[in-house]
Amino acid sequence: MAFKLNVNGKVREVDVDPDTPLLWVLRDSLGITGPKFGCGVGACGACTVHVDGQARRSCTLPVSRVGDARITTIDAMAADPIGKRVQAAWMELDVAQCGYCQPGQIMSATALLTKTPKPTDADIDAAMNGNLCRCATYTRIRAAIKQASGQKA
Repeated sequence: MAFKLNVNGKVREVDVDPDTPLLWVLRDSLGITGPKFGCGVGACGACTVHVDGQARRSCTLPVSRVGDARITTIDAMAADPIGKRVQAAWMELDVAQCGYCQPGQIMSATALLTKTPKPTDADIDAAMNGNLCRCATYTRIRAAIKQASGQKA
């Protein structure tokens, strides 16, 4: 079935099964490899993208449920003012170790700061819940989010 998807500001057409997870459409059909496959059940957050500005797990979202929503991946975050601040804070504070989870972490953090410009620790915990980091850089992740928001860590 043919779908027109608005991905990173460009309308792209794909012909896939309606039940195909958005993650596989992005990676396999469109060659957008920023979102990562981690668990396949929406529990780890490595595949997080924005769908109309909301952080969503693309590994469990069927392409048929996307409709005409705007899809944004980590590949477009440098063009987003908040995403750019988040990425800069990530680099400055050396958040990433292996880096595998970082696209999803950055997408969730950017969605949080877009909605809540000055988040509390509780806001950060709630927004980042379900974004797993095998390297356990959670303290640096929180500090980077605080820095990107203009607050002291």
